[in-house]
Amino acid sequence: MDKSMLGDLDSLPEEDKIRMSAMIDQLQIRDSLRMYNSLVERCFSDCVDNFRRKSLDKQEETCVRRCAEKFLKHSMRVGMRFAELNQGAATQD
Repeated sequence: MDKSMLGDLDSLPEEDKIRMSAMIDQLQIRDSLRMYNSLVERCFSDCVDNFRRKSLDKQEETCVRRCAEKFLKHSMRVGMRFAELNQGAATQD
């Protein structure tokens, strides 16, 4: 967990800080799993048309790779933009 997220929690008792830190960690794990599941579902649905074989054919594999790269780049871009906006809002206070 990013300790800078706990900056405003300095006034809390140590026990509450630990509890909040654990809660934030759980939320980050949950969000990561949601993103991964969304990636798998989206790319599988877009790239796999039938189940002729156990493994992906070359075209499906290329499609999945491109889809995953685009999804991750987009997610990183959105995260960076959100951080920029969040930082801008914090400086306005």
